[in-house]
Amino acid sequence: MDTAVYAGTFDPVTYGHLDIARRASEVCQRLIVATTNTVTKQPLFSLDERTTLLYEALKELPGVEVASFSGLLVDFCRSVGAKTIVRGLRAVSDFEYEFEIAMMNRSLAPDIETIFLVANPEYMFVSSSLIKAVASSGGDVSQFVPPEALDAIIRRLAPRL
Repeated sequence: MDTAVYAGTFDPVTYGHLDIARRASEVCQRLIVATTNTVTKQPLFSLDERTTLLYEALKELPGVEVASFSGLLVDFCRSVGAKTIVRGLRAVSDFEYEFEIAMMNRSLAPDIETIFLVANPEYMFVSSSLIKAVASSGGDVSQFVPPEALDAIIRRLAPRL
């Protein structure tokens, strides 16, 4: 694979996300980790903040770029010359949702493939939503997110705690 896109909300970026990005970067020459606003989610961090947090967490990974986009993922893929979309799967329950998205993307862009990487077992239960819920209640999430994200979470949630 030449260029692949690993897209998500990444609100916040977790070690599970970073694991998928690292492993995807080993099978393609160029990996673009891209964040976007999702109409079904209320993000804790702005698009610019998430882009910055991703950049900080991934800057040491060779062949990895960070971007943000709006609109359809397949249109973004075309704009950067990517023929592959990378998606991470944590559990069987993720598969049904991800499969629907992959089939829609295939309908919109038959020339762009989706590949799935199964989460490392130590991160299978980690989700950004769960991280936010635990952190909002004063729980320690430091083992699940990179330091930059932890600092941002603490700063953002401190007034609520």
